[in-house]
Amino acid sequence: MLQQTQVKTVLPYFRKFRLIFPTLDSLSRSSEKKVLKMWEGLGYYRRARNLLATSKILAKNYRSQLPKEYKEIIKLPGIGDYTANALQAFIFNKPTLAIDGNVKRVFSRLLNKNENKINFKSLIEINKKNLFRLNRNSDLVEAFMEFGALVCKPKEPDCQNCKLNNICIYFKSKNKFVKTLKVKPETKSYNIFCYINKEKNQIALTKKNNLGFLKNFYLPPMKEVKDGSLLRNWKHHSNFKNLISNKKLDINLYYKYTKKNPMQTEWFSLKNNYEFIPSFTKKIFKEVLKIN
Repeated sequence: MLQQTQVKTVLPYFRKFRLIFPTLDSLSRSSEKKVLKMWEGLGYYRRARNLLATSKILAKNYRSQLPKEYKEIIKLPGIGDYTANALQAFIFNKPTLAIDGNVKRVFSRLLNKNENKINFKSLIEINKKNLFRLNRNSDLVEAFMEFGALVCKPKEPDCQNCKLNNICIYFKSKNKFVKTLKVKPETKSYNIFCYINKEKNQIALTKKNNLGFLKNFYLPPMKEVKDGSLLRNWKHHSNFKNLISNKKLDINLYYKYTKKNPMQTEWFSLKNNYEFIPSFTKKIFKEVLKIN
């Protein structure tokens, strides 16, 4: 839940989620529809689907326990290198660090090197004896995260009160080379095609867009475009921007009226607040309702 979402936003969702699903087994027996309903409002619904899929795998293949080995954890849906290492440390106290932006920044300042010039995995491996000598590996992972967020901050780090300033090259140096890398959102243009049954106030949605970040979601037919030329035989309704994860979407919304169900689509009422469709689709619903 915390991926791409602030703690204060997550807390009420987390508490409610735990009341409904107090154990991994209870989650694994749930339907996708119910999980998505609990998740509604958090966005990035792939996270919820991955969570449900992982719970089913753990219940079926691992007796509802998380496997201890990294190579097994990394295979689970939605689990990447950062999460796999964090789970190993927090649950099994294994000597590893979860490398996120905060941890990268701490090491980058200690060495006074830009992040792109540091091999973090190699750095940790070389310094294993010093980093993990107290056998408090779960505490160490948490400490690095909190230290980067509260002391070694992206802007205005609290260097004067930092307990590591005696070994920090960034603090001691007049030439501060550290520059936090910022990932610029990728901009892409899409045409969205809204087939509308005006008589029944319905719109045709499909899961067959195969656009990666919106894969397996109910959406109107979409197509990525390389130029901004308008289409014939379609009525252009509007252009709007949308930000999904690290992508900026430049969208042209087209529509046409039809009673014939387009191929690989299903009809949905424009006035029904479906819990299993993403907020992105609901935004399109609102735009389409302006047409009628």
